[in-house]
Amino acid sequence: MPYSSNKELPDSVRHVLPAQAQTIYQEAFNSAWDQYKDPDDRRGEESREEVAHKVAWAAVKHEYSKGDDDKWHPKN
Repeated sequence: MPYSSNKELPDSVRHVLPAQAQTIYQEAFNSAWDQYKDPDDRRGEESREEVAHKVAWAAVKHEYSKGDDDKWHPKN
């Protein structure tokens, strides 16, 4: 299910990512959710939701990295 706001994101996302990274996650998840609606577009046995979460985390990791302090920081 797509997310209409950052407030709807799972706790595991909201409690670890800064606000801008949450927005990146939300937008990537929603885009992947739309893109992978056809079962033939999905990877193996993964569900549409699993694929969308993986795409969302990949988008966040493209722009942010986890520091030694266990917090997510924008990449330079």
